[in-house]
Amino acid sequence: MKFIAIFLFIAVSCYAPSEEKKNNGAFSASEFNELSENFLLAVKEGKNTEEYQEKLANTTLEELSADLQSNDEKIAFWLNIYNAYIQVILQENPKLYEDRNSFFKKEQIEIAGKQLSFGDIEHGMIRKSQWDLGMGYIRTWFPNKFERTLRTDKRDYRIHFALNCGAKDCPPVAIYNPKELDKQLETITKRYLENTSEYNDKTKEVAVTSLFNWFRGDFGGKSGTKEILEKHGIIPQTKGIDLNYKDYDWTLKLENYISL
Repeated sequence: MKFIAIFLFIAVSCYAPSEEKKNNGAFSASEFNELSENFLLAVKEGKNTEEYQEKLANTTLEELSADLQSNDEKIAFWLNIYNAYIQVILQENPKLYEDRNSFFKKEQIEIAGKQLSFGDIEHGMIRKSQWDLGMGYIRTWFPNKFERTLRTDKRDYRIHFALNCGAKDCPPVAIYNPKELDKQLETITKRYLENTSEYNDKTKEVAVTSLFNWFRGDFGGKSGTKEILEKHGIIPQTKGIDLNYKDYDWTLKLENYISL
């Protein structure tokens, strides 16, 4: 009996989460989507978010990769993380936005012990290793292990209508959940296109957000853009329609939230 008791004690000790792991702030592998949602919700409600930031910083690549397995889980997680940190960092120091080029390239977000930039998250994680200047046609050569492990499995053009970079013309901030992601992305895409597009039936011209120009490869070029616009009821057909790209209003506008 003593032998059995000792064996059971050792077995339980080996598989039970250690107190040291909990105290180090590591988050269990099934909760990272929920963590990202709660993080962004706390930002929205003006609450202290240091606990969430610490947990994200102190987890490991292995824990994240074990949790974020589906494409929807990865997209929802990174959208929430990106949008949350935009609010956190710029609310604390809005002057950083005066040099946007440096701001988006600066490594200032710690995830699993690695410092990431907003560009790393957008182009590496969410857009599956796209070169930031490649307009959606050129991939990044030799992405690092961290990026290869946690990036999305495929690109989804709708993320451009969900990422909020802090500008007035950016889409509003929503909290994304992997189980509802497809419906949420469809809703935010339609809403954003309706609010930013202007179609002139007399001239057969449509003025659209510059996002379609900057990331044209993600949208399938001009023909793909027109198909998207037709799908969402912005234009009546794709043939004979001319595209014009609007100027982007980079005026800083934070706390632009929406519930989906």
